[in-house]
Amino acid sequence: MSRAPRLELFTQSSMSGTKKQSSTDSSDSNPWESLGSPTFLWSPTSGIPLQDGLYMDARFPVQNMPIQTDVVWKRPKEICPFPQFIVDGATRMDICQGILSDCWFLSAVASLSLYPSLLDRVVPSGQSFQKGYNGCFYFRFWQYGEWNKVRVDDCLPTRNGQLIYMSSSNRDEFWSALLEKAYAKMKGGYNALNMGFPHEAMVDMTGGITEVFTVASLPRALGSFLHSLLQKGALINCANSQGPLEKSNEFGILFRHAYSVTGLEMIKSTIGPVELVRVRNPWGKIEWEGPWSDKKGIEWNMVSAEEQRRVQRIQQDDGEFWMSLADFRQNFEIMEVCHLSEDTLSEGGVKKPWKCTSHHGRWMPLQGPPQFNLTLLEEDDDPSDPELTCSFLLALMQKHTRQRGVLFPVGLHIYKARSERDFLSSRDLSLLSPALSSIKELGYVPRRELVLRGRLAPGHYIIIPTTEEANQAGEFLLRVLTEKGNNTIAAERPGTDATSPVVPMSPRLAGLPSINEAKDLFLKHCVKGSYCRPLDLYNLLTETIAKGVFAGSEKKLSLEHCKSFVVLMDSQGMGRLDLTEFQALWEKLRKWTVIFMTFDKNKNQSLDYQEISPALSAAGIQVDEFILQLIGLRYTEPDMTVSFPGFLFLLMKLDSMMRKFQSFDMTGMGMISVNCRQFLHMTMYN
Repeated sequence: MSRAPRLELFTQSSMSGTKKQSSTDSSDSNPWESLGSPTFLWSPTSGIPLQDGLYMDARFPVQNMPIQTDVVWKRPKEICPFPQFIVDGATRMDICQGILSDCWFLSAVASLSLYPSLLDRVVPSGQSFQKGYNGCFYFRFWQYGEWNKVRVDDCLPTRNGQLIYMSSSNRDEFWSALLEKAYAKMKGGYNALNMGFPHEAMVDMTGGITEVFTVASLPRALGSFLHSLLQKGALINCANSQGPLEKSNEFGILFRHAYSVTGLEMIKSTIGPVELVRVRNPWGKIEWEGPWSDKKGIEWNMVSAEEQRRVQRIQQDDGEFWMSLADFRQNFEIMEVCHLSEDTLSEGGVKKPWKCTSHHGRWMPLQGPPQFNLTLLEEDDDPSDPELTCSFLLALMQKHTRQRGVLFPVGLHIYKARSERDFLSSRDLSLLSPALSSIKELGYVPRRELVLRGRLAPGHYIIIPTTEEANQAGEFLLRVLTEKGNNTIAAERPGTDATSPVVPMSPRLAGLPSINEAKDLFLKHCVKGSYCRPLDLYNLLTETIAKGVFAGSEKKLSLEHCKSFVVLMDSQGMGRLDLTEFQALWEKLRKWTVIFMTFDKNKNQSLDYQEISPALSAAGIQVDEFILQLIGLRYTEPDMTVSFPGFLFLLMKLDSMMRKFQSFDMTGMGMISVNCRQFLHMTMYN
């Protein structure tokens, strides 16, 4: 599978107009300072900063815009008399491109809108310009296995009273424009959306796994291939990169422009059945002009009006069109597919998505690559497959690459195993050849996510994610998608015990109760089972620690620790956690608990000073000697040890401060610019 050419690249002129922030340029870091000196209020019900009674997002990077002249920021109530968040449901027709070259993002949103359950996760319903309106809207995006909230105000850039970026075909509807703003905030500003791949946006909005194909490499039975993908609920985008940016070929297909595949139908015509694929241009205009097109497709005269209604064919320039599979091959070069699992997609049994197991792991120096046992027992339901094999996808995603500043060249190997609990020694690996390997086809590749597609006979196998250079340290997320419920577990090294410096690779770890058990504790201790305050968390953790392997350590836990746990995970600024935020906190605490158990070699429920640095490294946090000395002064007991609660508090603080830094590091250069108010917010509310 070849790498798709990047769509909608920056032009030289657009890049030259981008202002580079200096570390002293604080005026640009506050997007509203140019509006004068606003009066700030604090809403006791929402816990968010307000201006003139409405939320104002001082952290949105308004300076990172392609154009800034003649731009007026307006709220929807200043644009139209009766704005609505969503009108008659959110659909692909609500997505019209503005002056940004972000069709790659829009095409992903169009694909997402085909499944209400997916879109509802990203665009939470119940938000309104009427009931409870305070100028604040929020959206969710997937990052490294977690769903994160991104909150924005509803001020949108306009010119002459019209939105200049994404809009809806309904002038009163604003969910799509606000979604684009939230995504721009997460990426570093509207400028950051001027280039990209559709599959990147699809991963951020679904948590799916993506593959990139050249259309020429697709199977000859293209209809069957597309049908299989669509049956599993896959999101599909396509493009033609064989010409200049946004010029079109003779049939109206734009070059270097992302389209969405929205359907496949066998159409009944007077000359017999014809298989057609439905495609959408996210611009909401400029369509295919060849056979079966809306504009020149005389072929539709052979199709009854009833059949046209069945496939929802609309003859107008709305950006959506039909074409034959042969014409699809001739006019598109790249196809990007986002695979979804049943955890993500739930459409009432209409689709049959993949089964997925996930493992958070890490490469550790001198330990050798981690291994995972894969058991394939149930063959695919494919009558055309005489070999009775099991299909699967492996996806290896490197984590925190922006923090590291580098992508490791990585690869995936699959070896035949002797049993479901096998572990291959270095001697085994030197004697065996892999049953399947990404290295043979691609070599080691520096990708954020490496995807390997395979089919193997039923049996036991071992998956080994590797880096090209030995002894590199880094974290990853390994996901295994199978057609049926085939199992994957982290392999255990022979002879390891509790004192071995090997950190378990799965997030489902011992030391603290499971997520399901934690949910019961949440319902027991927290206010009406709806949200968790610091005192609730203190009581919950005290009971949990006292009954577990760290009994006695609860005496070291303080209410101040729990206040920090809450505010550092609180995405709404309300001083409390909902169940989703509590579960995200619990996953972190469980992972860090196992690290503590691993490095507490004398089992005295504390880490000695020399054990702190390797424990932090195991958690993916590197600190220099100076920071380590500060940790010793601030977070240790009088005997220079760190207690179990103190270790969780330390990691929570480091993890949160690094995530806050990264959210302000718009350029990825390791430097940020903040104004006084932003600095106080970062340091006071933690």
